[in-house]
Amino acid sequence: MRKNLNQMKRIGKVVALIGLLLLGFTVKSADRPMHEIHSMLMFNFIKYVEWPETSKSGNFVIGVYGDDEVLNTLKTFYTNRSVKGQNVQIVKITDVNSINSAHVVYLADDMNSQFDEVKAKFSGKPTLIITDGNNLGKKGSCINFKEIGGKLKFEINQASIQQNNLKVSNQLASMGIMI
Repeated sequence: MRKNLNQMKRIGKVVALIGLLLLGFTVKSADRPMHEIHSMLMFNFIKYVEWPETSKSGNFVIGVYGDDEVLNTLKTFYTNRSVKGQNVQIVKITDVNSINSAHVVYLADDMNSQFDEVKAKFSGKPTLIITDGNNLGKKGSCINFKEIGGKLKFEINQASIQQNNLKVSNQLASMGIMI
């Protein structure tokens, strides 16, 4: 019975993620603003990433650098919720030096010039770096949003994920563009 319940939960999660991704998020879509789409996808990515045991205490910190709309959307949707058994804490990053640790750092497209500094600060730490910029996946972002043919896709840099001591599920890996 417990095994069936776990399988049903796993199937439900996969169906939810597939549903979000198969909608094909048209970049020019008027249905949802891009900041909401990025926020929803980020929160779904978290479900399919495994952090090391040393990261499983205290709050689950999500830092947002450069996009107040994403910050506010995450706060609206996810404050007072838990993820992976930890309370979610959404923080605004105003300067890379203002934060020492985070489970997730989202770097908005208008802050791409800060990528090297963010990467250097969190490289080797259990931090999922999510970006929205040209070639940042190849440059070392763990997950990078990318527009292809008018649709929002995402790149997964497996080397960066492994360097940060994280693991991505096969379900998420199969839906992203592996680089």
